[in-house]
Amino acid sequence: MNTVPTTIVGDAYTSSHHWNLLCDLVDLDNRMAGQQGEKEGAKLVKDVFEEHGLRDASITEFEIPGWWRGSSSLTVKHDRTHEFDAQHETVSLPGTPSGDVSAELVDVGDGLPEDFEEHDVEGKLVMASSLTPDEYGRWIHRAEKYGAAVRGGAVGFLFRNHLDGNLPPTGSIGNENGPGDIPAVGVSKEVGHRLVRYCEDGETTAQLTVDCRNEPTNSRNIEAVIGPDTDEEVLVTAHVDAHDVGEGANDNGVGTVLVAEIGRLLAGMEEELETKVRCLVFGAEEVGLFGAYHWAEARDTDSVKCIFNMDGAGYSRTADVHTHGFEAIGEAFEEVRDELGVPVEINTGIRPHSDHWPFVQKGVAGAQARSIAKDSGRGWGHTHGDTLDKLDRRDLRDLAVVFTAGVVKLAETDREIEPKSVAEIREATVEQGFEEGMRNSGSWPFDDGKIDASANATAEGDR
Repeated sequence: MNTVPTTIVGDAYTSSHHWNLLCDLVDLDNRMAGQQGEKEGAKLVKDVFEEHGLRDASITEFEIPGWWRGSSSLTVKHDRTHEFDAQHETVSLPGTPSGDVSAELVDVGDGLPEDFEEHDVEGKLVMASSLTPDEYGRWIHRAEKYGAAVRGGAVGFLFRNHLDGNLPPTGSIGNENGPGDIPAVGVSKEVGHRLVRYCEDGETTAQLTVDCRNEPTNSRNIEAVIGPDTDEEVLVTAHVDAHDVGEGANDNGVGTVLVAEIGRLLAGMEEELETKVRCLVFGAEEVGLFGAYHWAEARDTDSVKCIFNMDGAGYSRTADVHTHGFEAIGEAFEEVRDELGVPVEINTGIRPHSDHWPFVQKGVAGAQARSIAKDSGRGWGHTHGDTLDKLDRRDLRDLAVVFTAGVVKLAETDREIEPKSVAEIREATVEQGFEEGMRNSGSWPFDDGKIDASANATAEGDR
């Protein structure tokens, strides 16, 4: 067992490399998947990989169903006409089709399955909160609420934020084949509260207008390697794309720059690395994990010892590692926690909503690394408020130390990290309550001709 190298700690605590790259990324116009800003961001990452001494840096393009934002507006008739068409009053959800619909407005509360059972939404404009009550037992994803509205025959969908701040939430509701079925926008908690009040007062009609563009485009993955040329490799990953309404500073600029920083720190101790490490930044995560799926389907995942994915790591300097039941990954970070004397939360549960998932669903050992703060939730993510001013470079330095030290341990040749069978991952996903929601949102990967749940961990399978 290797202890945390002191060279990592000293170098990381004086570094501004990650902060400088983060500033460059947020200064791009936007990094929406498949658009110019994402392309420029990929070039920035590749250049930094090369500057830090990583080898074989490359960019690989792949096709995705692209989406470009236009205008959107909401007009509500309640006693008198109320128009919501300013920039921050409605935000189209990526993957929405264009449309102009008029219908009765119906609020379905938190948008739980039972909420939809209690309301007749056919032919209606449906509004649901972004909140999932803690006591419900499982998280209801935005796409599941949208899907329930579509299956119920709704003609449009409003997604209202449950957090204060006059910020409408965004987030994809499209699918791997293209746009969704009905137009959809996000509105702030404050606008949503007003609309809920109107609905409670009596029948309220509304007109939702969305203008956007849906057509194929290209996204891209960026990668480079460090360490010995071994058959096995550890993947260190994040995603460079971001929603276009904000800067994408936290989601996922932080993850991207931490991948680059981990690569830089490892380059300074390359001779001590025992297994090859591949620094891999995916494109098009926010609209369907397209970059991660492309890599996992095009490459031999048998060579992947484990994937360590960083997404949601900008909330604080307290690391939070979700191991998906791969005990050896948790043990590595427990050692880091004990050696450094810093807080590192270890969670064993499944998290099927980021770039590790295309690997984990096939049985590849994987973890998602985040950071946590009290009541952080998604925080400013997916809103106009995801900006650089919310972040602190000292948090990046602390996280770089913890995560790099953990990667060094994951790369130890005598640290065995066994894969799981697809059946084991499926069983854990069911037991932890994700099946219903993933089926409802169209993202269930097992049993439906996508992945054979009877296959072993190394079997090939389609998404």
